[in-house]
Amino acid sequence: MDKDKLINFIINRQGKIIGAIIGFITGLFLLTLGFFKTLILLACSMAGYYIGKKLIIKKTLLSI
Repeated sequence: MDKDKLINFIINRQGKIIGAIIGFITGLFLLTLGFFKTLILLACSMAGYYIGKKLIIKKTLLSI
């Protein structure tokens, strides 16, 4: 497989690849940490993402 074909393959299936990686990591966390610890970890990750997103929006609004 050529380098260009591989890059094209990855770009065309980017959402599926990211979803598979997230599913794999979540499965690993479920097996190693357990259900409730995984839920807490996901909730903290989502809260951090939300807070970070709001801070970036405020920074871009202040710079305008």
